[in-house]
Amino acid sequence: MKRIGMITIGQAPRTDVAPIVETHLAGRAELLQAGVLDGMTKQEVDEQLSPGPGEYVLTSRMADGEAVVMSREKIQPILQSKIESMENAGIQTILLLCTGVFPGLSAQHAFLIEPDHVIPPTVAAMVKGKRLGVLVPLAEQKEALKEKYHRYGLTPVFAAASPYVEDAESYREACAELKDQADIVLLDCMGYTEGARELVSELTGLPVILSNAIMAKLVSEMI
Repeated sequence: MKRIGMITIGQAPRTDVAPIVETHLAGRAELLQAGVLDGMTKQEVDEQLSPGPGEYVLTSRMADGEAVVMSREKIQPILQSKIESMENAGIQTILLLCTGVFPGLSAQHAFLIEPDHVIPPTVAAMVKGKRLGVLVPLAEQKEALKEKYHRYGLTPVFAAASPYVEDAESYREACAELKDQADIVLLDCMGYTEGARELVSELTGLPVILSNAIMAKLVSEMI
């Protein structure tokens, strides 16, 4: 059976997101998971990988579901080593389970699928001048993510609600911000689930795009 690699910037296995990917693989390939934070404690992550001033902020989850916040600059070397380990194990297709921007990641032989290279241009082609709303996990990510969309002619309105914290009120507030300013909403984090899609759709009355579902469908075409 063919194998698909999936690397989270949190800890593996991602029991929240893996079922979405496996649904689209439909038993045609084995999903092998790895995580940037595998083997680390929450305290070690906070002490070693927390964002410093001016660093690009990311969030993911530990194996127990607890949310963590990290610096891209600090985790990128670990992420690159995970990619290399999967290649050395013979994995030919590797999906990065993060929509953040990681300049300079590379694979020698495998197909390295980075969502930030795929989702913005895809959404730009889909919305075609309609108003785009983007839900992100952290308020501090709103400014950092603008450039990812601007290069494709998109000027979305942003709101924040974490997929890793059970806080219905934050979703209600975020959806209230988006409801009258957007025609369609993108959930810009691979941690959002089908449950989050349904909630945002109910609260806004708008079509909602789930990032991990888009990527799962595309990767399934590479088997």
